[in-house]
Amino acid sequence: KALDKISISIEEGSIFGLLGPNGAGKTSLIRILNQITAPDEGQILFNGKLLNPEHQILIGYLPEERGLYKKMKVGEQALYLAQLKGLTKVDAIQKLKYWFKRFEITDWWDRRVEELSKGMQQKIQFIITVLHEPKLLIFDEPFTGFDPINVNILKEEMLRLNKEGATLILSTHNMESVEALCDNIALIDQSKKILDGKVNDIKQTYKQNHYTVSILNCTSALNSILNTKFPILQETQIESTTHAHIAIPALTSPNDLLNQLMNIGTIIHFEEILPSMNDIFIHTVSNNKKNE
Repeated sequence: KALDKISISIEEGSIFGLLGPNGAGKTSLIRILNQITAPDEGQILFNGKLLNPEHQILIGYLPEERGLYKKMKVGEQALYLAQLKGLTKVDAIQKLKYWFKRFEITDWWDRRVEELSKGMQQKIQFIITVLHEPKLLIFDEPFTGFDPINVNILKEEMLRLNKEGATLILSTHNMESVEALCDNIALIDQSKKILDGKVNDIKQTYKQNHYTVSILNCTSALNSILNTKFPILQETQIESTTHAHIAIPALTSPNDLLNQLMNIGTIIHFEEILPSMNDIFIHTVSNNKKNE
């Protein structure tokens, strides 16, 4: 089974992360959402109504495998695909000019697709995906082929489109982008959903009560002060500042640690360490494989 009784709810106006290792079933689900393939059982509701062909015009889809026609000119192809999404030629040209100017690519209009780099082609496909202003945008690995500068540009555009009312589904292995963009996520592994919820709630669930501390003019090594009550996982000294990664045992308050530290120097930084989505992804998928 590519998908096994997957149940997901995506709030209107949110940015939803669809996560999972290669072969988990993400793209199969995305293809069903786009009505490219049909499920053997179950239902998909779009704004409370059964998903049907009329909804296609309300969806924009950027697939992982790109599909531009190499020999066609950029403007000609963009105009053709825009009209397939229901735009008139006049409206399509107006909107394309706006987006080409926004991405600073107006001089690409008469160039053939094969002349463009992978990242440049990706910009064109992003524009084509959002041009008809769909209510639901589905991005499958949208950052592939982009340098860090263009990744940030794409993130800013996604956030702007979301702020203007679009719901986004983002499937990516870039966990930094998930943390920066997504409100909620679902993690799929081996065709099953193994984790879902709000990103902040999930990080709180997986936290280990670890804190990072920086102390100025610390009078002595922290090991000798804290003994074994607060395990020190890492300690470094940079000039006059001591930096430490400290674990707080269960049923112990962070204030207890602060009280121990306040008399040995000036505390200039104290912060709880929350696990990254990358750490949570690896931990959850690894445990799921062990339990199979």
